[in-house]
Amino acid sequence: MSSHANPIKAIFLALGANFAIFVAKLVAAVVTGSGAMMAEAVHSLADCGNQGLLLLGIRQAKRPPSDEFPLGWGRALYFWSFLVAILLFSVGGMFSIYEGVHKLTHPEPLKWPWLAMGVLVFGIVVEGISMRGCLQEVNKARGDQDLWTWFRETRSSELLVIFGEDLAALVGLCLAALAVGATMLTGNLMFDAAGTIAIGTLLIVVAVLVAIEVKALLIGQGVEPRRRDQLMSFLKNRPEVADVLNLITLQMGADVMVAVKARMQPTANLIDAINTVEAAMKAQFGEVRWSFFEPDNAD
Repeated sequence: MSSHANPIKAIFLALGANFAIFVAKLVAAVVTGSGAMMAEAVHSLADCGNQGLLLLGIRQAKRPPSDEFPLGWGRALYFWSFLVAILLFSVGGMFSIYEGVHKLTHPEPLKWPWLAMGVLVFGIVVEGISMRGCLQEVNKARGDQDLWTWFRETRSSELLVIFGEDLAALVGLCLAALAVGATMLTGNLMFDAAGTIAIGTLLIVVAVLVAIEVKALLIGQGVEPRRRDQLMSFLKNRPEVADVLNLITLQMGADVMVAVKARMQPTANLIDAINTVEAAMKAQFGEVRWSFFEPDNAD
């Protein structure tokens, strides 16, 4: 792509952080009886599984093309990314809301609330480190784009999912800390239940936003708008090309398919001119793996 972001680095960083946080939060949830803490523990465990699915998707996406899959397996990554969004919605979000409603109807006193707060602070620190690593990779990819524009236009589904998970985890930990803190100060167990429901709502919102973006990639999106503009500019500035009539791109995971219909400059050897343009395009745009060039020199 147009950046040197490394999604795998962000995935492993998030996997290590979430597993450490899961163990700490699970112990604290059992000891304290905190619903918000248990919701966060389940969320962290689900995130560990989600990151495993993303790694599986990346591995599958590297399978070579075949007669049955002539354009390769690149889009398999979108399937696993979409599945992660569904799991984030169901396992993380819906379970958290269920746990919060259960706490509203069957409130239980907190045990060892300071232990819960200590684990949450630990989680915030560790998740903050993971989020920082993810943002470093996101910043490489987004360039001068703001985060929302990058979120809407990126074609890196694995980095998109990790960003959404890390953001939801960090904000969720802060909500859990507020809920436990308010319960400690006031003795009102409703704060703990409300915090759990808020965490579930947050996870569902993030999951839906991620799913919407990945769904577009599953259907078949082209390259990012700014990358398409760069491709169009490259073709129009080639001396062999008189005019670009149509440009179609298709994002296939890390690879891209490009189809061009262009009017070529008059030349004795049209095939050589087309081959020269395709070779130069693949050299400048390393993600372009397949190119189909149709000349239109009827005039």
